[in-house]
Amino acid sequence: MSQPHTLRGTQVGNYLGQPIYETITSRNGTYVFDRIAENIDGEFPLDQLKENELLIRPGLIYRPAG
Repeated sequence: MSQPHTLRGTQVGNYLGQPIYETITSRNGTYVFDRIAENIDGEFPLDQLKENELLIRPGLIYRPAG
């Protein structure tokens, strides 16, 4: 989601040295930080995601707002 027109909300924390934003908005809609993905042997299996969720480096899961 590193698109040039991505808007980031308030930083609510950090994980592995990267900021966690409360919300991220792009042309695809607004997403809300939900949880940190489980790291298994250095990988983040996609089966952790529910429908329409996003996995963003370094392992942050965002769900659609609303």
